[in-house]
Amino acid sequence: MTHYVDALGLVFQFGVLLAIAAGTLLGLIMGALPGLTAAMAIALLLPLTFGMPAVMGVGMLLGTLCGAIAGGSVSATLLNIPGTPSSVATTLDAFPMARNGQAGRALGIAIVSSFAGGIISAVLLSLLAPPIAEFALRFGPAEYFALSVFGLVIIASVSSKSLLKGLIAGLIGLFIATVGSDPITGVNRFTFGEMSLLTGVSLLPALIGLFAVAQILKDIVDYVSSSNKGSMVQNPGEARPRWLEVLRSWKVVASSSVIGTIVGAIPGAGGSIASFLSYDQAKRMSKTPKKFGTGHPEGIVASESSNNALVGGALIPMLTLGVPGEAATAVLMGGLMIQGIRPGPTLFAEQGAIIYGIFIAFFIANIFMLLIQWFGIRLFIKVLQVPRKLLMSLILVFCFIGVYGVDGNIFDIYLMLGFGVLGYFLSKYDFGTAPVILGLILGGIAESNLRRGLQVFGGDWTPFVMRPISAAFLIGALLFLGYALWQNVKDKQGVNA
Repeated sequence: MTHYVDALGLVFQFGVLLAIAAGTLLGLIMGALPGLTAAMAIALLLPLTFGMPAVMGVGMLLGTLCGAIAGGSVSATLLNIPGTPSSVATTLDAFPMARNGQAGRALGIAIVSSFAGGIISAVLLSLLAPPIAEFALRFGPAEYFALSVFGLVIIASVSSKSLLKGLIAGLIGLFIATVGSDPITGVNRFTFGEMSLLTGVSLLPALIGLFAVAQILKDIVDYVSSSNKGSMVQNPGEARPRWLEVLRSWKVVASSSVIGTIVGAIPGAGGSIASFLSYDQAKRMSKTPKKFGTGHPEGIVASESSNNALVGGALIPMLTLGVPGEAATAVLMGGLMIQGIRPGPTLFAEQGAIIYGIFIAFFIANIFMLLIQWFGIRLFIKVLQVPRKLLMSLILVFCFIGVYGVDGNIFDIYLMLGFGVLGYFLSKYDFGTAPVILGLILGGIAESNLRRGLQVFGGDWTPFVMRPISAAFLIGALLFLGYALWQNVKDKQGVNA
């Protein structure tokens, strides 16, 4: 309780509340734009948080994450284009409803469902995170190494259409993590005489390159080949929160929020998996399952409450174990580390006020998300009217300013562009960029703990596979890998049949 009292003093300041509101607004705008994912939105706003107090900077990024996930429903409803990957399931019922002249109703249901899912996950986060962190205090080098392997296997297997491609992308990230001075011996590795690489590959250029520049390159290619080069115009109609309709589906809200939180807590599972699982569960629970896919409100409720609940769930492993739940929280974790906050079990003991301040900031971000969508949804839609070529140009300018403005190092711009080209080709050939960034973040954790563990255990490998928690993570990784292989074979047989 003492930590919460201290946290209230950190959060309830005008500057902090303004930063959370601004982050939420920018996240909603970016989430509403097709192609601008939540991870990309956070990556673009990371430079703005430099120099801010920890709770203010993290609160702004949390607001961006909540807003971007919720904003994805806008283009999913109006254009049948999911603004974020987690909004794919939303298109199944929201777009048919909009096509039937009920765009305002669909957006109103999405607004309330997003808020409900976010608040439920915030409650679960505040209740579950501390005991998980207490359990994680038992972790040593062997457990952290096994946990890193578990996270890498899961993100590789669910972030790409092909397990092999996902693993290759993850290995690329692991290789990039070895650039710089050896953490044990200090020997330079793969620096090629470049002084800027002595401390390793900077996180910010990698994040913006993989998530922002790569998407811009893809948009440029699509723009050149597309016959429609104009702006995207759509009238949302009367968009107001539909409280009663959502309350009638309270069972769907509750089950979808719990599913979203649980799936979010599994490293690498992702919002699209959570939303489709919740959609399928809602369909099974419904007395009228045949209405799903035709503009049924329960379909929107299930998808939106689930993918917003995923945010709170994804924060659990990131804050307690230092393992991002999915791509957006991987970028958010980079923001925490840049702020000097290292996620992990000791964070609760060492910086309790800050961690509980993050919980409160998450609650407030969801409230701002509701209020901003309630009063400003019509303004957000106007952003879709910006010509595509102007939009891409502005985003690219922000990328250059953001990366160069951190250290004033021109080499960071070269890194960003290099990662952008890499990310474009990875996405083009369905390798995915999420495994790369997770490999980059978790690679250092895996290597340092592997080598530290070998030193502690006198070169003996057996503790890595014999200690209970470590063995459980490694067995889980093998089981998940085996299941993914079996699923891939099954899918191929289904295609060939």
